[in-house]
Amino acid sequence: MELVKKIESLNILKKISIVLFGTLLLTISAKIKVPFYPVPMTMQTFVVVLIGITLGWKLGLATVFAYLFEGAIGLPVFAGTPEKGIGISYMIGPTGGYLIGFISSVFIAGFVNLNKNIFIKFFLISISIFAIYITGVPWLAYLAGWEIAYVWGIKNFVLAEILKIAILSLSTEKLLKVRKFI
Repeated sequence: MELVKKIESLNILKKISIVLFGTLLLTISAKIKVPFYPVPMTMQTFVVVLIGITLGWKLGLATVFAYLFEGAIGLPVFAGTPEKGIGISYMIGPTGGYLIGFISSVFIAGFVNLNKNIFIKFFLISISIFAIYITGVPWLAYLAGWEIAYVWGIKNFVLAEILKIAILSLSTEKLLKVRKFI
C-alpha cells in the first residue's frame, strides 16, 4: 500500500512539474513578440495549441488556468508585462479576451489525438486557434472599436496563424508521441 501511495505522489509531482513547465513555455512565448499595438504578435496561440495537443485537455486546461492565475496575481507572465501593467488590470485590457480564449483553445486542441485523419486534425487545430479570436476580437472591439479590432486584432495575424496551423497540423503525430510519456 505504501508503494502505491509513493507512486501516486510521484505521478502528482510529475503532473505539477509538467503544468509549471507549460506555464514557463507560455511565458517565454509571450515575451518573444513582434510589437503591434494594441495586441502584440507572439507565439502564444501556437504554444496554447501545442500544449493542448501534447498534454491533452485535462493537463492542458490545468496549465492554462495556472498561467492565467500566475498573471492574475501579478507575475509578469503576459506579453508586455510589467511595462504595460500586471495582474487583473492587465487582464481586463486589450488582450484580456484573447487570454480567456486560451481556455477553450487548449480544450479543443486536447482532442486532436482522437482522430488520425489529417484534415480533421487541421480542422480541430484551426477551430482551436479561432476560439482565441472568438473571445479576443469582441473584447478588443468593446475597448477600442470594431475597426481597430479588425485591423489590429485579426488582419495583421491571419498569415501568421495560417502558418502556425499548418506547422501544428503537420507535426501532430510527433507531438502525440510526447503525450505517451506523460
